[in-house]
Amino acid sequence: MSDDLILGRKDQHLDVVLSGGGRHALASGFDDWRFVHEALPDLDHAKIDLGADFLARRLQAPLLISAMTGGPARAEAINARLAEAAQHLGIALAVGSQRAAIEGGATGGLDRSLRDRAPDTPILANIGAAQLTRGFGVDQAQRAMDMIGADALVVHLNPLQEACQPEGDRDWWGVGAALQALIRDLDAPVIVKETGAGISAVTAQRLIAMGAAGVDVAGAGGANWGLIEGERATEAVDKAHAAAFAAWGIPSARAIAEARNALPDALIIGSGGVRDGVDVAKAVRLGADVIGMASGVIQAATVSTEAVVAHFQTVIRQLRTVCFCTNAASVAALKRVPLLCVK
Repeated sequence: MSDDLILGRKDQHLDVVLSGGGRHALASGFDDWRFVHEALPDLDHAKIDLGADFLARRLQAPLLISAMTGGPARAEAINARLAEAAQHLGIALAVGSQRAAIEGGATGGLDRSLRDRAPDTPILANIGAAQLTRGFGVDQAQRAMDMIGADALVVHLNPLQEACQPEGDRDWWGVGAALQALIRDLDAPVIVKETGAGISAVTAQRLIAMGAAGVDVAGAGGANWGLIEGERATEAVDKAHAAAFAAWGIPSARAIAEARNALPDALIIGSGGVRDGVDVAKAVRLGADVIGMASGVIQAATVSTEAVVAHFQTVIRQLRTVCFCTNAASVAALKRVPLLCVK
């Protein structure tokens, strides 16, 4: 596939997301849960510890910016702003797919300038699982990491998107075996994530058994990449095909809880339809170690670094207030407070 086609597609993806399209008809599931309010907390709101360990670094809050960028003209500015914001806030950053940068050299800001902007930030590189049977392997994975000075590699799973994309990669025969080989041979942590349809407990167990350093369940409730592909499709038959999957996937809250129940000691990243700091807190309580936010922050990233920082400062303040109103002195303590299912 030509670089121009890939980059043009990425711009179309961004246009759909920024216009408010491609949203799941299926809810994330966080609204099905409520914290038990503590009317008499024995805490100083300002001294609550929101820190979390991630990839041998200490985060100031258990947050991961999951990037979603367009073609190189916009991507360079967006990636720069996300990196600067992550550094300022002390949170982690996962970049978007680096396929175009590896195949054609159009980096879109995915180069060493990213690490220069965020020297203390855990940075995650990103390639697609579908490419592992199409010429991508350890060399390309290492290149993806080296070009941005990454701490780990994310391999994203997106079968629904590929099936709905008019030019998608639909032959996934052997992808699992190729992924296992990459995890085995790459001298770096590999985290495997979905892209908005969720990872089941059984698949999460399979991935950890392969040697994955962690899983990002990336459940339903936020961006629906099947619908996004449907919106950018030009043929009515492709649009009709994608529309049937508006409510497809595992809701994020359920995916997090079930993955944690199946894997008590594994690194679990929770993402997909996380709207605010209350959702972040619920994701933590349900079992996520770190919480990813993507489509909710992309609008701010098109404006300025300050807008991204402001967005996450509000999220962090909300998370702190949840801890305060549940008498949780830390994120670790938040994992043990009462949470009620109200569905």
